[in-house]
Amino acid sequence: MDIQAASVIAAALAIGLAAIGPGIGQGNASGQAVAGIARQPEAEGKIRGTLLLTLAFMESLTIYGLVVALVLLFANPFV
Repeated sequence: MDIQAASVIAAALAIGLAAIGPGIGQGNASGQAVAGIARQPEAEGKIRGTLLLTLAFMESLTIYGLVVALVLLFANPFV
């Protein structure tokens, strides 16, 4: 198999797997935050702040996967 073809497949796997994990995690975190706010409405501000920080960290993992995919596609160190 050609190195460039393998790099394209690796880039697709990198962005695909990097998006699945945080996507599932963000859905779970948001659902739990809504449930927590429904149980304790007075803690809404604290829960929302923690949720937004957590979502930002999860999204950074997806961006790292995108960076790896872009490096494999455009600045391939194996070629």
